[in-house]
Amino acid sequence: MKSILIKTILAVIIMGALVACAENKKPEINFPPTDLSVANMIPKPLKTIATNNAFGLDQFTTIYTSQTDNGFVEVGHYLSDKISEVTKLNLLVNEKSENTVDRIIYINQSDSTDLATNESYQLYITKDSAIINSKTAEGAFRAVQTFRQIIPESSNDTLAEQPIWPIPTGKIIDAPNFEYRGSMLDVARHFFSVEDVKKYIDILAYYKYSILHLHLSDDQGWRIEIKSWPKLTEVGGSTEVGGESGGFYTQEEYKEIVDYAAANYITVVPEIDMPGHTNAASVSYPFLNGNGKKVKLYEGTHVGFSTFDTRKDTVYAFIDDVVREISAITPGPYFHMGGDESHVTKKNDYIHFVNKVEKIVKKYGKRMIGWDEIVTADIDNQAIAQFWSSKENADMAVKKGMKVILSPAKKAYLDMQYDSLSKHGLHWAAFVPVDSAYIWTPENYEGIPTENILGIEAPLWSETISTIDELEYLAFPRAIGHAELSWSTQENRDWGNYKVRLANQAPYLDRMDVKYYPSKLIDWKKSKYSYTEIKKD
Repeated sequence: MKSILIKTILAVIIMGALVACAENKKPEINFPPTDLSVANMIPKPLKTIATNNAFGLDQFTTIYTSQTDNGFVEVGHYLSDKISEVTKLNLLVNEKSENTVDRIIYINQSDSTDLATNESYQLYITKDSAIINSKTAEGAFRAVQTFRQIIPESSNDTLAEQPIWPIPTGKIIDAPNFEYRGSMLDVARHFFSVEDVKKYIDILAYYKYSILHLHLSDDQGWRIEIKSWPKLTEVGGSTEVGGESGGFYTQEEYKEIVDYAAANYITVVPEIDMPGHTNAASVSYPFLNGNGKKVKLYEGTHVGFSTFDTRKDTVYAFIDDVVREISAITPGPYFHMGGDESHVTKKNDYIHFVNKVEKIVKKYGKRMIGWDEIVTADIDNQAIAQFWSSKENADMAVKKGMKVILSPAKKAYLDMQYDSLSKHGLHWAAFVPVDSAYIWTPENYEGIPTENILGIEAPLWSETISTIDELEYLAFPRAIGHAELSWSTQENRDWGNYKVRLANQAPYLDRMDVKYYPSKLIDWKKSKYSYTEIKKD
C-alpha cells in the first residue's frame, strides 16, 4: 500500500509541477481546526482518521485522474459537475489551467492489495491534495460521494481574497458491507416518468446504492414495451390505481433509464411479476389467464385474484419472448420473476410454473430473483430469494444454499406509514418511523446466516402515491438509513450518532428539492435551500 501511495503522490507532484510554479504560490491559508471524524457522512465509512487541518477548495483547485479507458476520466468530470452545483466553481479536469494551481484532487487507479473489492476506496486529504485510490471507476465513484458530503454548504470568505470551501483533512478507508444495496420502485400501480426515475437514481447514488429494482408489471398496469406483444402496453399500460391514464416505457426509454443508472454505478433489476399479479397481461392477451374468470382492466389495490394458466405451452412462449426482450436491453445479471401472493394458483401448478420460468431466465443468461415464495419450488441454489414476509421461506432458502435479499416489510418497506398521521402509505405490516427503519441488525435478522445474505433492498410500493413529491415523502429519510444498514459495518452503526448526521443531510435534500418527511425525531438543520414551511404536516 505504501508503494502505491508513494507512486500516487509522485504523480501528483509531477502534475502539479506542470501547472504551477513555486514562486507564484499564494501565502499559506491559516484554516481553523477541523474534525473529519465528525463529518456528516452517510453511510458511515469503515475507518476515518482526522488530521485537523483543511484542504481549501476554490478556483485555484483542479482535478486530475488516471487517464485510462475504464471510467476514471468520466468520474472526474462527474465530480467537477457536482462541485459546481454546490459552489459554482468550474474545476478543470486533466487540463492545464491558466491560473496558478494551488491544490489538486487526484482520482487514481490503484492496484493496492488493501482495496479488497471493486467498490473499496481510500481517500487521503491534506492541505494541498485530495487523493482517491481505487481499483475501479466504480470504487472512485463511491469515494466521490463521500467527498461531496464533506464539502461545506457555504464558503468561508474571510480566509482568502476568493471564496474558499474548507474541507477537513484526514484519511478515510472504506468498503461496502453488502454488495447488493437496493431500492425497489413500483411503477406498475402508479406510473412514474423517466425523469422521476432519474431523480430517484441521483439521490440513491449519493448514498451509495448499487441496485434499482423496477416493478414493471402488476394487476393494474404493464409498463415496459414488448415488441412481439404490443397489446401489453396498448391495453395493459392504459390505466393505474384510481383510474388514471397509466403509461409505459418504450424500450428506448427503458434503455435511457438503464444507461443513466449505469452512469451512476447502479444496476437495474427488471421485475415481471408472475404467475400472480398478472391481470394487466391477461387483459391484453386473455389466453394467458388461468383463474377461470373474464378479465377486465383493474384499478383497485386488492391482491391475489389473478394467475397465468400454468399448463399452457403458449404461456411459456409468451414468457420466453418477454424475458428475451427485456434481458437484451438489461446488461445487469438479474431478472426478477416476482412469484408473490399467487393465491389462486394451485400449489403444484405454482411449483411447475416457477421451475419453468427459472429455466427461461437462465436461457437468457440471467440469475433469477423472486419473492420468498419461490423457494417452495424445485429451484437450485443459483436463484435468489427476496425475504419480505415468511421466515419459514427464508429458512428454506438457507437450507437450499440460496442467497437471500433482506426486505422485511415491517422494517424495510418504504410504503409503510411513519405513524397514524402519515399522509401517504399503508400500515398492514407496521407503522415504520425513522428510528424503527434504522434500528435493526441485518447481519442476524431472523437468524439468517450472514453468509447467505446478498444484501438489503428497501421496496417502495405505489398504491397510495402518484407523484414524485409523494414518492419522496415515503422514501426519504428512511431510504438513507437503509443505505447505511447496507454499506456500513454493524459496529459503525449507532442511532444516536446517525440521527445527528441525518439531520445534517437537510441542505443536500433541500438543494435537490426532495420533499422528505420532516420527522420530529430528527433536529433538521436549516439551510439556504430550506423550504421547511412548505413541508410541515
